[in-house]
Amino acid sequence: MAQTPIMQKPVLKIATAQFENKSGDKQYNLSIIEKLSQQAAAEGADAIAFHECSITGYTFARRLSKPQMLELAEEIPGGPGIAKLAELSRRLNIIILAGLFEKDERDNLFKAYVCVDKNGLVAKHRKLHPFINPNLTPGNSYTVFDIHGWKCGILICYDNNIIENVRATTLLGAEVIFMPHVTMCTPSPRPGAGFVDPHLWKDKNEEMLRKDFDGPKGREWLMKWLPARAYDNAIYAVFSNPIGMDDDQLKNGCSMILDPFGDVIAECRTLGDDIVTADLTRDKLVKAGGYRYLKARRPDLYGDILAQPHESKQKVAWL
Repeated sequence: MAQTPIMQKPVLKIATAQFENKSGDKQYNLSIIEKLSQQAAAEGADAIAFHECSITGYTFARRLSKPQMLELAEEIPGGPGIAKLAELSRRLNIIILAGLFEKDERDNLFKAYVCVDKNGLVAKHRKLHPFINPNLTPGNSYTVFDIHGWKCGILICYDNNIIENVRATTLLGAEVIFMPHVTMCTPSPRPGAGFVDPHLWKDKNEEMLRKDFDGPKGREWLMKWLPARAYDNAIYAVFSNPIGMDDDQLKNGCSMILDPFGDVIAECRTLGDDIVTADLTRDKLVKAGGYRYLKARRPDLYGDILAQPHESKQKVAWL
């Protein structure tokens, strides 16, 4: 039986969100996802993207045992989180992308990010490079799926720092890559990096918050690499990040959407829960320089080099 072709929207309207999640409080986090999804739907968005582990909270998981992680995690698609997202999608008429911890029937644990519509699960990506908790299992595949005829991909946080992952997802057909994060404002060997004082958030010191959030601890670092991922691959990048306290760490939000030219076309700039929307048009996918770069590839020169195995030397210390 022939499949009915998917009708492709000439313009895809996407929203990205930022909000202050509560550690382990799925009911609260889903209530904020509902509120912001309703706002995005009212603005005509086809889909809204939330940050990494937006349903469960993230940073607090570094202290959880495996039994505690299993209690927090859900089976996908059979868990209550997916059911709730599907109910919201039906009622609000919007596709929702959000993150949570996943467990399977053998009690393996994963960092997952899902796309859910009114009929349920559309796509699931398991983070390829998880490290917040030693009990997490890395994913082993890329994720490409359709939203209204547009090819979309998902890469979670550190997945995007490995440039081959973005290129591979693009080569599999992705035109839009959702990039949920919990990032910035943490210690690093990078000059200027470090925590932002939580008291600034408690006191709502807007001047000092904006200085740290936009400086080398935050957005200034993000702008060193995120536009390049969009530009080099001629894709739309949908970046989502929490704002406010995530466990004991302060995050700076600045959820944004970048076009295939690497330009920011929408960005959350408030110091609180917020969304922004942007219209994605197909003409930029072929006009951007990255489209020509993809066509000019010479994998015969470097295919074997890029495929060489190596011993990972990554070590991450969680404070």
